[in-house]
Amino acid sequence: MSTAAPRVFDYLDPKVPDGVRLLAVPRVAATPETVRGLGEIVRDPHAHRIEIVPWPVQGWRPLDAGTGDEGGTTEGVFACEWRDNRLFGRNEAVGGHYVIGFREPPAAVRPGVALRQDRVLLWHCNYHPDGGQLFWPLDGQPFVVPVAPPGDDLDPARFVALASDGTFGIYIHPGIWHEGVFPTRATGRFFDKQSRVHARVSCDLAAEHGLLLDVALT
Repeated sequence: MSTAAPRVFDYLDPKVPDGVRLLAVPRVAATPETVRGLGEIVRDPHAHRIEIVPWPVQGWRPLDAGTGDEGGTTEGVFACEWRDNRLFGRNEAVGGHYVIGFREPPAAVRPGVALRQDRVLLWHCNYHPDGGQLFWPLDGQPFVVPVAPPGDDLDPARFVALASDGTFGIYIHPGIWHEGVFPTRATGRFFDKQSRVHARVSCDLAAEHGLLLDVALT
């Protein structure tokens, strides 16, 4: 079991060092084939199964059958809104409020200089060891979900941006690295369903890897 102290992040005022490099994330049309191993295509957001991972044991004794996975799910609206250089996200399912991305690296923003409109730069990513997560576009607009394979030794170069045309949702398996869901327009609203426990393991990409993930939106 991990003995590391819990990490605290200032999600509404993230500190991005000067000089971080940008790592382009390949944009891939989400299909049953391209999401295999990472998640699933969602056709019915209310019927789609959310995987719940049994609570880890502390020693050699196993869990009693039928226990450790009874927390159930929670659901709500995941809303995104661009405000100048920052993309704000609010996840009503778990009460989260975050700055989840930027148009330009914060240090590069200058008055009177136009901001890029076709990308989001990500400073942070996370995974949920306790369960999967589902995103469904309530406005029927295209969106992307950046994801990477599981494992605490994260390789940012393994991220891909799964793209939906807005006619279907995307579900990600437990343990899959991701960072929210991103509209291709100025705002977006998504039905979100995930494990009620909401354990979260994070990586500060700017601090740990000296980079921001450059995710193309269009």
